[in-house]
Amino acid sequence: MHTQRISGQAGQTGRRWGALAAAAALVLGAAACSGGSDGKSAGGKVELTYRIWDSTQQPAMQKIVDAFEATHPSVKVKIQLTANQEYWTKLQADATSGSAPDVFWMNGPNAQLYESNGMLLPLSDKLAANGVNLADYPSSLVSLYQHKGKQYGIPKDFDTVGLWYNKKLFDAAGVKYPDDTWTWQTVQEAARKLTDASKKQYGILAPAFGQENYYNTIFQAGGSVISADGTSSGYDQPAATAGLKFWTDLIKDGSSPSLKSMTDTFPSQFFESGKVAMYYGGSWNSSTFAKNSALKDDVDVAVLPQGTKRAVVIHGLANVAYAKTKHPDEAAALVAFLGSKQAAEIGAKESGVIPAFNNTQQAWVDATPGFHLQAFLDELPYAMPYPTSKNTSVWQTQEPITFAPAWEGKSDVGAVAQKMADLMNTALSKEK
Repeated sequence: MHTQRISGQAGQTGRRWGALAAAAALVLGAAACSGGSDGKSAGGKVELTYRIWDSTQQPAMQKIVDAFEATHPSVKVKIQLTANQEYWTKLQADATSGSAPDVFWMNGPNAQLYESNGMLLPLSDKLAANGVNLADYPSSLVSLYQHKGKQYGIPKDFDTVGLWYNKKLFDAAGVKYPDDTWTWQTVQEAARKLTDASKKQYGILAPAFGQENYYNTIFQAGGSVISADGTSSGYDQPAATAGLKFWTDLIKDGSSPSLKSMTDTFPSQFFESGKVAMYYGGSWNSSTFAKNSALKDDVDVAVLPQGTKRAVVIHGLANVAYAKTKHPDEAAALVAFLGSKQAAEIGAKESGVIPAFNNTQQAWVDATPGFHLQAFLDELPYAMPYPTSKNTSVWQTQEPITFAPAWEGKSDVGAVAQKMADLMNTALSKEK
């Protein structure tokens, strides 16, 4: 996703999204502007602009656009590639000036900000006419792009998190590989057995990452990060403390490197060094690990171990249309096609991400043989939407800062959880 994936991971789709903490006022000012592409191309066709942020996906996106143009001969689509590091800043500026692209990629943390400020074209009344059935996508992903009863985005792709493990280290320690019977206790026991201080070998990595780590364990403990109505934090609940403590305990007993070590060396790179037995990582890691010739034959992945229940965070992109596009019908048609089965099948084979359209994911699994990537799909029945609010970044950027003392062993987990709840509730109260 990705850049710092919403909590701290780097990966291929460039999804560790840039913050828009100060964007609301600017976006509000943009609502009165006209925008989108100029109108007609030199050939008399309607010209639409489509902005993306991942160069590795551009060839696949171009093939999908070509397929759209073949069935919509009166429309020409121009792809705009903007690097992830600049994407959100540029989009904010373009929305403010009224020159945002007709169609563009959107993510969960920023969706409500754009939706609530009238910057996205409502699609609800355009779905049926364009052959879109929201039941064709995971419901937990669809809900990320709904606001006040309206649908603003059509899911493009998604990611979930699995337990990556090093088979070589497991074999050497005589520990059985992870499977769907594993629980938190199994992980803790295995991590201790797989740790060998004399070899500087660790059983697991426990960074303070939300999407990859503590969001999952909070959900597995029966807790929440944010209330269903988006008005209050879940960090002041015992389940949240339990979900956080799972990770701090792993550092405390020496099964994981220290927070400083995981800051100096990014966790996925730590795992790739072959000195760590387990890593909670995303589906996005598969392509990177597959390219590591020294690692690819030694690692595999399983579904996440369960706490009091099974749960995993799901996140993914959606395609959206600019509210002030001069061509709302054509833009809506493009968004619909980008989320179609045909587009998903192209993307599954060539983009490296899991397509959101149900039952099109097998091509993604088959594209990277050697890993049990089916694990990421097996988790869909209990997937939980990535926690968001109108101004997600305002409170989310405070999580690693607030939790750091607990990860360093300098503060009580419950105390930092309460502090985060207070910060978050203050931020949420200003969103009303």
